[in-house]
Amino acid sequence: MGYARRQGVAVNKLLLFIHLMGAIVWMGGMSLVLLALRPAALRVLQPPLRQQLLLQVLRGFFPLVWLSIALLLGTGTWAMASVGMAAAPPGWHAMQGIGLLMTVVFGYIYVGPYRRACRAAGEAQWPAVGAELQRIHRLVQLNFALGWLAIALVLLL
Repeated sequence: MGYARRQGVAVNKLLLFIHLMGAIVWMGGMSLVLLALRPAALRVLQPPLRQQLLLQVLRGFFPLVWLSIALLLGTGTWAMASVGMAAAPPGWHAMQGIGLLMTVVFGYIYVGPYRRACRAAGEAQWPAVGAELQRIHRLVQLNFALGWLAIALVLLL
């Protein structure tokens, strides 16, 4: 294998690694919040402490989601461009579409319920914070399911 070919393979592997990092951080964070943190907080903490904890977790996690989205969109776009849209496997197209939908859902979470929850927390309106956190929970469940669907389709198609 020639030097240029080896370099191309190395770049592709690096970009795949970066793509997987973005997916793992986003999916892993959703797993932690949905399956462990939120249920534990519901069992042991009363409002407003529970809402404060969850908002602090989201405040730390959401910048990582934005970074993950940037990594996923950047490396995914590069991969599609490198093979050409027409030559890309069907699973790649499915993943791209689902990934864009997940990005829109997350963007809505961030500018809608999350911002409203932060404002309500600043005014100590804990029932309103709880309602917004419940909206966020349902949308994160949707994104979590979409993420697993994207993974399944890219592997199966």
